[in-house]
Amino acid sequence: QVQLVESGGGLVQAGGSLRLSCAASGRTFSWYAMGWFRQTPGKEREFVATISWSGASIYYADSVKGRFTISRDNAKNTGYLQMNSLKPEDTAVYYCSSRRGSRTAVDVRDYDYWGQGTQVTVSS
Repeated sequence: QVQLVESGGGLVQAGGSLRLSCAASGRTFSWYAMGWFRQTPGKEREFVATISWSGASIYYADSVKGRFTISRDNAKNTGYLQMNSLKPEDTAVYYCSSRRGSRTAVDVRDYDYWGQGTQVTVSS
């Protein structure tokens, strides 16, 4: 089992930045790929970014490419999502996730563990 706890969400103006953190506990975090997803009311959870266990493979949704940066510090059992140039359409609950195995994935069904989510609100 892996337990995930997100933090760092909040209210920010358009054009601003936030950094989300995902603290992991339980099984060895470094063995798991990690992902970030987001969800707004009435919509399905959508892929944002994913990183392999080593950090060598990273993928982003087109909507955040060039603005968001995913990273991880395996020594601290923590993952991050740096969000710059935020837009109102980035407003959502952001979820950290991890999956057994080292490879990245973009489908929500490929992830085994989820955090409780953290709200990000971008005002115009």
